[in-house]
Amino acid sequence: MNNRIIPRRKALTANIGVFGVGYWKYWEQFDGLLEELIAKQNLFVKKVNQYDVNVTDFGFVDDAESAYSLVPKLKAANLDLIFCDMVTYATSVTFGTIIRNIDIPIVMVALQPLKALDYGKATTYMQLCNDDFCSVPEFAGVAIRMGKEVPEVIIGTLENDPEADAEIEKYCQIAKVLHDLKYARIGHFGHPIEAMLDMHTDHTMFTAAFGCHIVQTEAEDILKHYEQIKAAEIHEKEKEILSFFETPTPVSDPITRKLTDEDLQTAAWVAIALNRFIKEKNLDGLAYYYESSEDSILRKVVTNLIVGNSLLTATGFPMCGESDLKTAIAMLIMDRLDIGGSFAEFHPIDFENGFILVGHDGPHHLNIADGKPVLRSLTKYHGKPGSGASVEFKIKEGPITMLSISSTYEGKFKFVIAEGQSVQGPIPPTGNTNTRGYFKPDIKTFLKRWIAEGPTHHFALGIGHHAQTIKKIADYLGIEAVIISSN
Repeated sequence: MNNRIIPRRKALTANIGVFGVGYWKYWEQFDGLLEELIAKQNLFVKKVNQYDVNVTDFGFVDDAESAYSLVPKLKAANLDLIFCDMVTYATSVTFGTIIRNIDIPIVMVALQPLKALDYGKATTYMQLCNDDFCSVPEFAGVAIRMGKEVPEVIIGTLENDPEADAEIEKYCQIAKVLHDLKYARIGHFGHPIEAMLDMHTDHTMFTAAFGCHIVQTEAEDILKHYEQIKAAEIHEKEKEILSFFETPTPVSDPITRKLTDEDLQTAAWVAIALNRFIKEKNLDGLAYYYESSEDSILRKVVTNLIVGNSLLTATGFPMCGESDLKTAIAMLIMDRLDIGGSFAEFHPIDFENGFILVGHDGPHHLNIADGKPVLRSLTKYHGKPGSGASVEFKIKEGPITMLSISSTYEGKFKFVIAEGQSVQGPIPPTGNTNTRGYFKPDIKTFLKRWIAEGPTHHFALGIGHHAQTIKKIADYLGIEAVIISSN
């Protein structure tokens, strides 16, 4: 994501392995061929390294013995994704045991040096240097015979091929998603709103499906930090908050006010406590809902997390109100793809202009805001206790992607994915985010198709069109996924 307003808390990373394949009989037949192919693989490794991942080059596999020897090395390397560099023809014995025994994504890479052979001067040596695709069908067939899915394949040239480079970058980004899903510590306190049955989820399901751990915490864990904050710290946080937001006067909604000094102070105070809480608990995300006793200090704290939430979400720390752990994961996936990931739901439909408002109260990804976000004071949070500062903005104009993670009757997760457009135009000045979402073929048909797949109330909202990439992530995780048709 270019021009980030708020930098990341932690740099994204992933562990990627690369191994090349070839045919041992060639080395005695063609002097210098092995060295040239190794140099070719080194160029590919260098290309992958530029995407801020940890790359391990496992060298060459050219017979059964070297393939079997590589398996334990790959398993021991704690990898998130593997590139199989098809530098020349290789018999499938170099691949069979690897695809059988490795349970992380493998992507075949067929990037030949030349765009085309110089046919009038072509040699067998030249052909072998560019035979990257030759083994791909054979490897695909062997994957099926081993009971595995056919690996993805990147086809193109090693240099001066923007499309191939974009695919390499995409798989590196997917690896970053898979890496963080495996190790994420997603905090949780409170409970879903009692009436929202779609929010309830077995926490063990998250570890089973994604690898992450749900960390049970208490609202009082934030209160403990809140009670220790000094006035000077609050004043500095207030200045930081005001540097990111506009504070306009009310327009039409009687429950909105211009941001008050009291609400700004509370938002800053709670934001500092929230930061200390997540540091203490070593969290990577948080879902919560808690009401506490009326007029208590704890209610003031837990109902004024919105500003701190939005600041944290922009740093790559997804936060969800209403205790929505599933959408916290959806937001994390989008953030690790570097496409944002705001907490969202559907608002009223505009039948005159054929769009639906998409947004929510609560936490949002400030780095995908269109212009400077707004802070308003609300005299009440609709449907919830409390009052205070609330965040309002629309996301950037252009393509958008939505991801809902729902639960099926059989107790499995399901990804429901859709693409649309965010289009310029006024939004309600209510202290909530809203975006004008246009979806094909028309808004009624789209919404009927969306609900037919059994989504949850909430979803993550990001910029760009990335449905196919998100579906690949679901496929790698073994999770059902559907992309809503736009035809």
